Amino acid sequence: MSDNSKVTLGKTLRDARIAKGFTLDDLQQATKIQKRYLIAIEDQDFDELPGDFYVRAFIKQYADMVDLDGAELLKQFDSTLPSTQTQEYVDKVNESNPETRSQQRKVDDRYVQLRRTIPVIGIVIVVLVVLVGIWVAAAHNGNSGTKDNVDSSSVSVSGSSTKTSSSSSQSSSSKSSSKKKAAKTATFKKLSSTTSGSTWELKNASSKPKVSLSATSSAWMSVTISGATTWQGTLSTSTSHSLTIPSSATSVTFKFGNAPATKVKIDGKSFNFNSSTSTSSASGSSTTTSSQVQTVTLELK
Repeated sequence: MSDNSKVTLGKTLRDARIAKGFTLDDLQQATKIQKRYLIAIEDQDFDELPGDFYVRAFIKQYADMVDLDGAELLKQFDSTLPSTQTQEYVDKVNESNPETRSQQRKVDDRYVQLRRTIPVIGIVIVVLVVLVGIWVAAAHNGNSGTKDNVDSSSVSVSGSSTKTSSSSSQSSSSKSSSKKKAAKTATFKKLSSTTSGSTWELKNASSKPKVSLSATSSAWMSVTISGATTWQGTLSTSTSHSLTIPSSATSVTFKFGNAPATKVKIDGKSFNFNSSTSTSSASGSSTTTSSQVQTVTLELK
């Protein structure tokens, strides 16, 4: 491998970053790749990266962030990159990733809890069946005794009572339908904003709001729920990602590497998060600009 080919890969990424107007700090915030690794990639110093697997993964993420085709770039410079031991490194990454271990522990905990709950549920069902059987038998015996002593006047009263009960049931059903029709939709209210993001308040959402993420061009993004990152990746015009916010969550933080190209929907309603800031010109007029890299926090109420 020649020195010229090495420089070509690093220079290609660096030139694309500068053309996008990104600093290394911007790229670090958007991709979560440490700045020293980004510098190592641009300098072709792959020994500084934590492993061969990360070389290709970081280069692809870097390329996608600056609107280059990461897969095509890796293919073009394949001969200049270290070979990977795919399964071995994937296993190693999963083993050393706290988030993966945490998710596995959650699955194990749910399995143990389910095993403990099933016997209790079985006992409850048996008790309910016995109680319902006793109630049905008692009701049947009571109805038989009443029919033997009933007269024409009581039949009339019973018929009147049945009509009243039916009317009351229809009225309750009508009120219930009206309440369902009057259900509110999710609303968003901006609480504060800066040049790099904003804070919003979400009201009237469902107990487990559904989030849909899409993009009009290549856009990196991540989702953090109550302090824990649940997903991050790069979307394009042909891809999207959906997730459900747990009912216990109090806040959700989105980080967008290409905010103007990012679309967010919550419970089917568009969330127009793109924060704008006003700046004054020399003539005294104001202009509105939108930050490309944004951090948007949504507080759930």
